Amino acid sequence: MTVYYVIAALLLVLAALPVLAEAQRRAMTPSRQQKAPGQIAQLSQGATHYRWYGPEDGDVAICIHGLSTPSFIFAATERSLANFGYRVLSYDLYGRGYSERVAGDQTDAFFLTQLRDLMADQKITGNVTILGFSMGAQIATAFAAEEGPMIDALILAAPAGLSPATLGTRSGLWQAPIIGDWLTRVFGGWVLRRELTEHRSIATVIPDLEDRQAAETHMRGFLPAVLSSRRHLMSQPLIDNLKRCQNHGTPLLALWGKDDPIVPLSAMGTLTRYAPDAQHGQIAGAGHNLLQTHPSQIAAHLGHFLNTDI
Repeated sequence: MTVYYVIAALLLVLAALPVLAEAQRRAMTPSRQQKAPGQIAQLSQGATHYRWYGPEDGDVAICIHGLSTPSFIFAATERSLANFGYRVLSYDLYGRGYSERVAGDQTDAFFLTQLRDLMADQKITGNVTILGFSMGAQIATAFAAEEGPMIDALILAAPAGLSPATLGTRSGLWQAPIIGDWLTRVFGGWVLRRELTEHRSIATVIPDLEDRQAAETHMRGFLPAVLSSRRHLMSQPLIDNLKRCQNHGTPLLALWGKDDPIVPLSAMGTLTRYAPDAQHGQIAGAGHNLLQTHPSQIAAHLGHFLNTDI
């Protein structure tokens, strides 16, 4: 009987590990949100951290970040767009940055509700330019596909949803029911931090970029949000929404890092197949953090595209 008790105790410990691991992480509390660099909007699903940048009378450009890095990834991009006269809105997706950890499957509809709620809260009613980075490109494209004529331009930087992601944590085991939840909550933070070390780059805009990204893994609710996005939004291909944007005639610019280990340059061919009118910018020597490592090249592509097509 002693052996059975030991096995039962071990099983209880294993079952409790995800709960204990998550409980050890820091909660995103209202007092912590008060220290955010931007403002907090109380939306239908939960509190959302947002920030405006640029001239108040400029045309609106909205920036949507990716899977694991909050809106601070747009530090250089905001300045570039503001220099072109845009009023730039960036915000943290639910589960990231200073936004609330919200329950629910993180589908495109989930994130589009947050975006539309924020736009209504900020009284954005006219046409907009949308820029999405990595997973944010999937949200941006879904929004542009639904809104059609309301979108002045769509900009996709290292867009996810065109080819299988290459990092190990995106394997089927990590996304599987039950075992995926256990692995994510117990080991997910360590794995993400290891990946950041392996793919460390010299961030020309935020010198401690990887450290700030790693800090997210110590926040409660972050890892479950990442898992939910991988299971739901990121499992859906970008193709149908690209076709709809092509049919709308939405001006589209795609930006690619030639050395991106996560979204390979070969994905450009897939995008071109379904959105043949899209323009492309390839950044030599850039990886997945191209917005941070090559801001001047990004600005040049943005300036050419926006000045030509808007």
